[in-house]
Amino acid sequence: MATLKRNQTGDKQFAVAYTIVPKDLAGHLFEVSLTVQHPDPAGQVLSLPVWIPGSYMVREFARNIIRIEARSGGKKVALKKLSKTSWKAAACKEALEVRYEVYAWDLSVRAAHLDQSHAFFNGTSVFLCAEGKEREAHVVDIQRAPDAACKTWRVATSLPELKAKRYGFGTYIAADYDELVDHPVEMGDFAIASFDACGIPHDFVITGRVPNMDMDRMVADVKKICETQIAFFEPKTRKAPMDRYVFMTMVVGEGYGGLEHRASTALICNRNDIPVKHNPEMSEGYKAFLGLCSHEYFHTWNVKRIKPAVFADYDLRQESYTSLLWLFEGFTSYYDDLMLVRSGLIDEAAYLKLVSKTINGVLRGSGRLKQSVADSSFDAWTKYYRQDENSPNAIVSYYTKGSLVALGLDLTIRAETAGKKSLDDVMRALWQRYGRDFYTLTAEGKQQGLPEQAFAEIAEEVTGVDLRKFLSKHVYGTEDVPLAKLYAPFGVTLDVPVPVKAGLGVRVVKDGNDCKIASAFEGRAAHLAGLSALDILVAINGLRVTAADAADGLNSQLARYRVGETVEIHAFRRDELIVVKATLQADDVPAQQLRLLDGAKAALQTHRPTFRKAGKR
Repeated sequence: MATLKRNQTGDKQFAVAYTIVPKDLAGHLFEVSLTVQHPDPAGQVLSLPVWIPGSYMVREFARNIIRIEARSGGKKVALKKLSKTSWKAAACKEALEVRYEVYAWDLSVRAAHLDQSHAFFNGTSVFLCAEGKEREAHVVDIQRAPDAACKTWRVATSLPELKAKRYGFGTYIAADYDELVDHPVEMGDFAIASFDACGIPHDFVITGRVPNMDMDRMVADVKKICETQIAFFEPKTRKAPMDRYVFMTMVVGEGYGGLEHRASTALICNRNDIPVKHNPEMSEGYKAFLGLCSHEYFHTWNVKRIKPAVFADYDLRQESYTSLLWLFEGFTSYYDDLMLVRSGLIDEAAYLKLVSKTINGVLRGSGRLKQSVADSSFDAWTKYYRQDENSPNAIVSYYTKGSLVALGLDLTIRAETAGKKSLDDVMRALWQRYGRDFYTLTAEGKQQGLPEQAFAEIAEEVTGVDLRKFLSKHVYGTEDVPLAKLYAPFGVTLDVPVPVKAGLGVRVVKDGNDCKIASAFEGRAAHLAGLSALDILVAINGLRVTAADAADGLNSQLARYRVGETVEIHAFRRDELIVVKATLQADDVPAQQLRLLDGAKAALQTHRPTFRKAGKR
């Protein structure tokens, strides 16, 4: 292994210090050095997390450590593998230095990625934890790669600078290991713009090629979202919970996602979602991108500071189970688009269209009738994050149905209190009790999270409304949230069209030049005929089915048939041709649409709603 430069902090006061450098851009290798000044006399244990907070799946980051060695006082120290993710160094009296290489080729927001265009990493992917030293201050020296392609690279991170200058290479500091791994790092020739939101500096960083990008528009729009959310949680002080915030965005040809951190977020989006100069249109893609920014920023309060009790002190070596993700992800999914309305970026009609899309998405899968959102939260590790072709028939999303639960709770509280209280009041109470001082340790040295069964009690205390029956039906049970009924007092109607198109009840995708069934919905025509997910459709009534039909959702193929007609379908299952007869059913793709009645004004932009008594339209 090539010799790393010794850690250049120039200061021995730090118990744990790292150096990280992009070593091989084409080989996608980071080289990392970890120095523990006072290792455990019995032998220092080192481990790498198996998961990253916010993404509830065991990802085995240690599998990307290619080579590892340890030295002390200039002599080699033996490392014994204890488990798939941990090592123990032989006892040594002097400082322990561990050097290792990490393979980084995961272009996502969850792990690490390195090539000639940029470098990105989350600490959970690259920084071994010196067990027993987690509460000590940690310092990291981020070094420039020697490759000529990196001469103009800069560094974007929300980690506090120690000796580094803003956007520069050098040393950064964290109060403990948890803070160290909660600030991702981007290196490269990125575009950057800065703005203040309620007096707090924010950076917007864009990596990737985006011709004619309208950065000014993005900054102006995201600033509105940030200030709206800060005022939401702190209406009196307008005080943000961080000293600085960074949006890190990787722009690609096709992609979408985000991961929240305490003072930053890592985002990935489609190039076409970024606004173009001199084009004021609010495209659907840009609207979705603003919703993503809003979602991850809202997490700054809800899940990064207001947390389930089990997340108050993360155990990153194994799964941490909670039944509350419907609250932390679902409520965030409710407020992300709502904040677009309240900040003035979209109107109420556009907002209701977004909610309608969510309603239809939830109704599409029969899994919602089998799994509660509380169970979906608990089973995230094994089901939601490990979805397969049968998932629509087996599970429900705690994101989407969780957002409808939040909407239903909000409408219920507003109706029961004649507009005097809302879910906003509950969120602020949670913030004041569990979030505002989360990173300030209690006298016992323990941070406080929300107990699993505390929400109903707190909500009733704040609003005076008993929500236990609602939660029993729609959170711990599997009943659909009755949004048509709940919206009626506010002048919003839910139109349910009568299906007239003939359908097979499948979701199809392109597979090369073929049309493949991605999911066969339970009880629908294809399922009843004997077709399954992963079958390749060849022909319907003797007419070829192609990839173009997949893009069309089979609409053109089935447009000539009526509900109740039988068609003959040829398909390949593996390499065997099968022939089935399917009786077409009414197309079950939900198309419900929320509509604001003439003369009504739904209370979406302000805390106090315009309330209409039920029955009066």
